[in-house]
Amino acid sequence: MTSQQGRLRIRVAVFACVVAVALIADQFTKAWAQTALVDGRDVQVIPGLLSLTLVYNPGASLGMGSNVTWLISLLAIVACVALVVLAVRTISMRWTVALALAFAGAFGNLIDRVVYAEHFLDGKVVDFLNYGWSVGNVADVFLVVAGVMIVGMILLGVPYSQKDLDERARAAEGALSAESGDDTCGEDAATERADGGMPDPGSGAR
Repeated sequence: MTSQQGRLRIRVAVFACVVAVALIADQFTKAWAQTALVDGRDVQVIPGLLSLTLVYNPGASLGMGSNVTWLISLLAIVACVALVVLAVRTISMRWTVALALAFAGAFGNLIDRVVYAEHFLDGKVVDFLNYGWSVGNVADVFLVVAGVMIVGMILLGVPYSQKDLDERARAAEGALSAESGDDTCGEDAATERADGGMPDPGSGAR
């Protein structure tokens, strides 16, 4: 087994572990909410900022798309497949963790849409984290964290693939070559100025 294959196996293992832990946390908290928050019970966690209220959401974030739940479910399936492909292709552990969190968030809500479906992929998502302006769940938190991580890595230039690493290496080599060329030109110019200011050793003999 090559070192590249070994690193891939490690990233796959990390991806699987992050997804497993995140999904367990998401599904456990949803099961708890459906038991502890029945009959319209509202639990204040941070007054004015966060409370626990059980809501069944047929749509996406902020209740959007409540009439096309099946379409949202199909898009979630496509997103999950794409995230797995991206996770396999990356060489970065940080990208692996971010993609794993995004996958867990999307798949966690997809589970609800499948398990609680009455027709084709039209199940409602269990939400209970009430922020006042929106109600979400732990899966949504993972999606937000993943989004922040991805934006941060893009801004910081964290390489995603081997191609990114190669391009960065070429850019560094080019900058190094340009700097070396500038230094050489400066040294040549200094040498020429020094030579021009010195008398010719043979001029006195003639």
